[in-house]
Amino acid sequence: MIELNGISKTFKVAKRDAGALASLKSLFHREYDHVRALDNVSFKIESGEIVGYIGPNGAGKSTSVKVMSGILVPDCGKCECLGYTPWKKRREYVRNIGVVFGQRTQLWWDVPVIDSFWLLKGIYKVPDGEFKRNLDTLTEIMGLQDFVNTPLRQLSLGQRMRAEITASLLHSPKILFLDEPTIGLDAPSKLAVRQFVKDVNAQNKTTVIIATHDMNDIEALTDRVILIGKGRILCDGSFSAIRNRFPSSLSSEEVIAELYKEHNL
Repeated sequence: MIELNGISKTFKVAKRDAGALASLKSLFHREYDHVRALDNVSFKIESGEIVGYIGPNGAGKSTSVKVMSGILVPDCGKCECLGYTPWKKRREYVRNIGVVFGQRTQLWWDVPVIDSFWLLKGIYKVPDGEFKRNLDTLTEIMGLQDFVNTPLRQLSLGQRMRAEITASLLHSPKILFLDEPTIGLDAPSKLAVRQFVKDVNAQNKTTVIIATHDMNDIEALTDRVILIGKGRILCDGSFSAIRNRFPSSLSSEEVIAELYKEHNL
């Protein structure tokens, strides 16, 4: 279903000192840092799995998701999802995936949410019956009734996230990438999202990859956890097995904090 083998990605980042003189100097001579975002990343995810993808800020989680969704092209390595190389034949590939970035939107800022949904229907060429069925189900579960006719810019962060998750599922994707999916959601909304992800996985065998800092999401939805740090895969296994290595009195967040310490993250 999803297989990464030796994926590496380096970014060239311009640097300069503060101040007007340094700014002027940078116009004629720029210096760069090279940041190794991914370093020989390899793992395999089977069809129907729900996998938690965890790591500190800057570890490479979002970069990995962008490679798997075809947004970024790696420097080297092989990535195959659903038989596609994600950055090749993107039009065919993206019809089979849904992506939610907690800090990015796929909806149109100044139009009502429902209009964005109808635009996505056309982009993904979703049949009328399937679209109506998915829209009705998602609107009820995500509680969109009160604001589905409101422009996106007028919504709270939590409302926007619920709309984003709905948008990512309207075309019945086979793979769902969730990057910080519950950011900004209140407790009832988080519970609803978690239950819905479970239902989608159980009913449609949708493969779900969740990149998050919220360990409650991980504990509620997944058993397998992949830990990435400094661009490298450091741990891949059962979350319950990881938990059993530490005192039972520790919370999930404390367990992960101890795991980070083990790997000097």
